[in-house]
Amino acid sequence: MKYLIMIWHNPKSREIWESFSDAERAEGWRAYAALDESLIASGEMVISEALADPSQGRRLPATEGQSLATDGPFPEAKEQLAGFYLVDCESFERALEIAAQVPEASLGLVEVRPVLAMNGPDM
Repeated sequence: MKYLIMIWHNPKSREIWESFSDAERAEGWRAYAALDESLIASGEMVISEALADPSQGRRLPATEGQSLATDGPFPEAKEQLAGFYLVDCESFERALEIAAQVPEASLGLVEVRPVLAMNGPDM
């Protein structure tokens, strides 16, 4: 089954990252690289991506059949989606094990959700 592991950031986590030395930041990137390699080797990786800052996005609300792009950020929220892993693994428990390896998990900024099958019995 597929699971989306969402990695969030907020002003406090950005402050922590910015306070790191170059060596500490490099260690953080190495942790992500190791997780990527492990998921690729196990066959559980579908895709993993980091996202640009929300200010670089656009929202497309439809009004009377027409879309109008508006600049971001969009929700009035402290936390913003920073990146994600889409994994295909045997169970929710395994997805949680994978998510626990994401560096932001120690800050409580990682969320795991099952992906619904759009053509399966759930629909």
